Amino acid sequence: MASITTSSAANAVAKFPLPFPSPRNSPHSISLPRRARSSAGVCASLSAAALPLSKPDDLVENILSKVVQTDRGVLLAGNEHQKVAEVADELQKFCVSEPVKCPLIFGEWDVVYCSNPTSPGGEYRSALGRLVFKTKEMIQVVEAPDIVRNRVSFSLLGFIDGEVSLKGKLTALDDKWIQVVFEAPELKVGGAGFRYGGQSEVKLQITYVDDKIRLGKGSRGSLFVFQRLT
Repeated sequence: MASITTSSAANAVAKFPLPFPSPRNSPHSISLPRRARSSAGVCASLSAAALPLSKPDDLVENILSKVVQTDRGVLLAGNEHQKVAEVADELQKFCVSEPVKCPLIFGEWDVVYCSNPTSPGGEYRSALGRLVFKTKEMIQVVEAPDIVRNRVSFSLLGFIDGEVSLKGKLTALDDKWIQVVFEAPELKVGGAGFRYGGQSEVKLQITYVDDKIRLGKGSRGSLFVFQRLT
């Protein structure tokens, strides 16, 4: 059973939640902002035009109502995924012009949805994997100026608690795309902990961010919804 835990869980988080290889010819990196407490005001100044405050707020509540308590999208039917995508497309119109420079990207985020259920976790989020691993948390922490920490906590067969975590360095590729190079994942099961595998490199476009949610899209088209915890 230890071998199943090691290979499945560690490989899963190595892909979470940005499981997309970067292109061979990446744009030049740009500087990231440092987090500011008045980040809402900073981001507001970046908006291209003044828009009714109720519109994005309504869309945020709409998309959250569609994805919460769906096992991060697993329980949704095809037409329901399409409705989530439509709201995300509308929200993208309200995104600040340079989201990678917005201090609101920093914080602790809960991964509440992915359009491809196996993307944020690999094989252990497959139908078979979910029978063995019961996901308890999927958390991403983005720390100023350029640190990303991913953490998946799970219950193995319903009675053994475990956790897989990664630490990565974030680089802004342009005003919307980020790339993260992760160190080898750390696996903890029961009282034991060790590192497994090697580095991984992933990429994500930030399509919307505010003080409640962040939307991201991978290079293969998977949509992610992150809900702010802090």
